[in-house]
Amino acid sequence: MTVAEEAGLGRVGIWTSSLDALTPAAAGQIAAELEAQGWGTLWFGEAYGREAFTQAGLLLAATGRMRVATGIANIWARDAVAANAASRTLAAAHGGRFVLGLGVSHRPLVERVRGGSYTKPVAAMREYLTAMAGATFYAAEADEPRPPVLVAALGPRMLEVARELADGSHPYLVTPQQTADVRAALGPDKLVAVEMGAVLTSDRETALRRAHAHLDIYTGLPNYRNNWLRGGFDETDLVRGGSDRLAEALIAWGDEAAILRRVREHLAAGADHVCVQVLMDSPFDVPTTPWRELAPALIDA
Repeated sequence: MTVAEEAGLGRVGIWTSSLDALTPAAAGQIAAELEAQGWGTLWFGEAYGREAFTQAGLLLAATGRMRVATGIANIWARDAVAANAASRTLAAAHGGRFVLGLGVSHRPLVERVRGGSYTKPVAAMREYLTAMAGATFYAAEADEPRPPVLVAALGPRMLEVARELADGSHPYLVTPQQTADVRAALGPDKLVAVEMGAVLTSDRETALRRAHAHLDIYTGLPNYRNNWLRGGFDETDLVRGGSDRLAEALIAWGDEAAILRRVREHLAAGADHVCVQVLMDSPFDVPTTPWRELAPALIDA
């Protein structure tokens, strides 16, 4: 059985930050509705919202089959021993349904928001994963499941860390060609779970407006800028909010069939799993109707 099969993510899942704006009870209700629709995995990030492992526990408790994944938990938010213990606790308590995505985040979030020091992120991730693997300060049964660990890797050095020390990678804001590059870097046996933005609309103006608003913060972050330059874009594409060319390369839009085509492009490029982030006018608008409309088309992609 492959790592992807063991993880049980399904072909397509949901990525959303919108649940952070809801009460815990309402977030759990939404998670249960997504599970009932048939989505394989529910992903969420850790930036301005709830603490990642607490949020994962809330969503796992509200569901019984769907995987729940951090996309990503910030390594600067807790030490490796704590992350190992928390992730193993969630996996054991919820039938192995937890997936741990880890990332180095970005300098502004680490230094301005958390008051930390964003130094040597590749080395920091390598040391963190090594410490997690070697953590012995955990008194639970030795045969408790360890969740799959994915690294938010974009550049070649971080992909090397993912290949050597993790179960795979969770690329964010990439084109299908970049998905192929990630697969080539990781080899055939690692799990590649790709985030893909989407706007369910036939109106290009609406699609571009939401795509540019979504990209606004990311076009100011060096990690993403450097990856897009490696991917064939240039500085004219990296204006705040991105050029139309960048926006349409990264964010799928159109009807269900159009979004399905882009999902399949990522799968054909080597992704094991695509987590679709449906964009609304605000990141905290819960896309309840688009999720329901997309489910029949995407889940069996």
